[in-house]
Amino acid sequence: MKNILGAKLLPLALLTLFFAAPAHAASDAQNLVDRARITLDNVKKDKEFGNTLQLLKRAKAVMIVPGLIKGGFFVGGEGGTGVLLSRGATGTWSSPAFYTMAAASFGLQIGGEESQLVLILLTDKAEKAFMTDQFKLGAQAGLTVVTLGSSAEAATTSNMKADIVVWASSSGAYAGLTIDGAVIKPRTTYNTEYYGHAVSPAQILAGHEYNAKADNLRMTLQGETG
Repeated sequence: MKNILGAKLLPLALLTLFFAAPAHAASDAQNLVDRARITLDNVKKDKEFGNTLQLLKRAKAVMIVPGLIKGGFFVGGEGGTGVLLSRGATGTWSSPAFYTMAAASFGLQIGGEESQLVLILLTDKAEKAFMTDQFKLGAQAGLTVVTLGSSAEAATTSNMKADIVVWASSSGAYAGLTIDGAVIKPRTTYNTEYYGHAVSPAQILAGHEYNAKADNLRMTLQGETG
């Protein structure tokens, strides 16, 4: 009798897991979108790095990583999930596409366990790199990456040729973060569950997909960039 009951319950348990996993992914994705909006608020309040706001006005696209966690992907490494939004021809922002970022070391200098990152993509070349299945940030991808630090003011000069400028914080202090060599790739499960079907980042960033639950994030970014 017990074996018969177990045989009947097993398919039910598998079905529960099957349907629960997508719902969990969608919930995690929405949580990430909400945290990304808070990260943008933190950039706005950051007096020392106020020039970041000027860079946002020039951005082709913006990637926000609300939590870059030490050991988040593998022992001794760091990683996190972020969202990428692209500015359209009319100046409005797309819905978010989801990405992961991972590296053996991001060079955290002050021992911070978690950092917030905003990657400001200033060139078409930088945005195009994100359309690939996977790439490494920095020279290997032909991209010049500048992390804002004590020379943040120089980031807005006309002589700077950076493809990507990175705003970074760690527990309220700046970590001298370096992200060259970080691997970035789409987080397919999040993209699929957030939009209800299989979809590529290119389709999302081109404005072909929409999720109203990301409107707060989009409008916050719109407010910072005009």
